[in-house]
Amino acid sequence: MPRTLLICALLALSAPAWAGSFAGTSAGASSAGSSASSGSTSDDDKIVLQARDDAASFVASEGRIRGAQLEAALRQLRERHPAAREASDLQLAQAILAQ
Repeated sequence: MPRTLLICALLALSAPAWAGSFAGTSAGASSAGSSASSGSTSDDDKIVLQARDDAASFVASEGRIRGAQLEAALRQLRERHPAAREASDLQLAQAILAQ
């Protein structure tokens, strides 16, 4: 299952679940996979995967450090996944790290 689908599943859950273990989100991942569009590609996954270091810096600095790769991933997630439009930057960064 593409990583972007997993992020959508994480976004569907409450914020405390994002901080929890990835195992706790596996049920949401299966339902997201059945309803998500097939527009996600491995390029999407690559952009999100490359943003992990930036996401870690963003979370650790409480939003003060914003890297270019994180910005690209946030933009892409919001363009392709409606649930991501409702989430804060911090919530999305935490979801990226939870993968």
